[in-house]
Amino acid sequence: MTNKPSLYLVNPASTFPTYYSVEALRAGGYSPAALVADLAVVTIAGMAPSDFNVALVDENISPVDFDISADFVGITGKVNQWRRMAEIAREFRRRGKTVIMGGPFASLSPDVVRPYCDILVKGEIEEVSDTLFTNLRSGNWKKEYAGQRSQFSSPVMPRWDLYPNDRALLGIVQTSRGCPFQCEFCDTIQYVGRQQRHKPVQQILNELDDLYKYGYRMVFFADDNFTANRQHAKELLRELRNWNLRQKDGPVSFVTQVSIDSAADEELLRMCAEAGMIYVFIGIETPNEDSLRQSGKNQNLRDSLTGQIERFLHNGIGVMAGMIVGFDSDGQDIFARQYEFAQSVPIPIFSLGALVAPAGTQLYERLAADSRILPGEAGIATMAPWDTNIVPNRMKREELLSGIKALCARLYDPGAFTDRLMRFIEKAAVPDSMKESGTLGQLRGRSVEIDTMRLMSDLKRLGPEEAAMWSQVRAALSQKPKLALVVLNMLLQYMQIRYMYNSK
Repeated sequence: MTNKPSLYLVNPASTFPTYYSVEALRAGGYSPAALVADLAVVTIAGMAPSDFNVALVDENISPVDFDISADFVGITGKVNQWRRMAEIAREFRRRGKTVIMGGPFASLSPDVVRPYCDILVKGEIEEVSDTLFTNLRSGNWKKEYAGQRSQFSSPVMPRWDLYPNDRALLGIVQTSRGCPFQCEFCDTIQYVGRQQRHKPVQQILNELDDLYKYGYRMVFFADDNFTANRQHAKELLRELRNWNLRQKDGPVSFVTQVSIDSAADEELLRMCAEAGMIYVFIGIETPNEDSLRQSGKNQNLRDSLTGQIERFLHNGIGVMAGMIVGFDSDGQDIFARQYEFAQSVPIPIFSLGALVAPAGTQLYERLAADSRILPGEAGIATMAPWDTNIVPNRMKREELLSGIKALCARLYDPGAFTDRLMRFIEKAAVPDSMKESGTLGQLRGRSVEIDTMRLMSDLKRLGPEEAAMWSQVRAALSQKPKLALVVLNMLLQYMQIRYMYNSK
């Protein structure tokens, strides 16, 4: 080892296109890009002591440099990245590198990951990072480090100076970890727990200052449930609004994940809009109330789903919804029920998938006890939209998978999507709280933004229905320009979904 140890951090590409990536840009002839910048590699880079040479790569943007002269290679990732994580680890070890693996998948499936690395990091790295780097420096490291849940007592500034910021559309900040709910199919609570922990507000603002400096005007709050603690959320939203008002070069628009029950708090929604929140992801999952009860998704049963969705729109906040088929209470009629529900609400984008049982979840344990987890690679949930690791209860596996393909095709038929998109534009309010928030004028002309706008212009070339869609959208946005940024994101996701489905 050299006197100054070196570390190469890798965020692998997903094994398959997802709802949350933008391979559609590359397929359209543009340079590769990420929808959301990767927070893991820049955060770990920020933890490295000053005497470490650190380089990083996001494989969504650039290829991995297998010839790099690093002493250590750190690989992180989620379940949808696992197969690529394993390939990269295997190649670096073949070349004699010391490989460290960590992140959500390594924490939830350590027995699967352990054979592929020299050092395994389970749990949250903050509490063990000092020991890990000290041991790496001395050359006397352990095979495994187990981190406890961080209380953000010593938050780290991510090293965005090392990241290709011109090729990620959204910046990213994590303001909290943990979710109080008990959805049995969710692995988040197994990894980060049900007690929500909050990063200091000033640290959040410092991270936003850094992202702003690098040109980001859209930021994703990577929280498991941004509004779980209403009081804390309101305190943070108040500071975000004030921070946005101070920005002399225009405001930032925010995107995050919330639970549907937050719609009951009108003050909270108003404060979200005032802070610059333009888009939220909500796990709607299903209109089948029996499935919601059985899966522990009780927060979705407290009020009308349609009414709650429209409350977000009344505050100018768009909704993207998660949708799942294959619960134990789902029969053959679920595909028609999901389609009818989707077409009845002004939600353009649904991330649709079959129910899967990730390792470590209550669902996995229940189904494994009933011999309903398919064999192979420790029952890893593939997370691909048209696959699952479970044996369905009220239909055959082939019926579930063919039904979901047909539902996907119906939902993203150009006419059906245009219907939902135009109803969103019609119903969404245009709040006056942020003068420039939500307009395309916020974008700063980074290369990824220029390519995204060009890709949107290519939409009309996909066919006559898309050409009609483009004309309708442009006409509608001329009356509501503050919705342009959220609609741009919806159209980009539509093109990604078309690419994702066609590449299957």
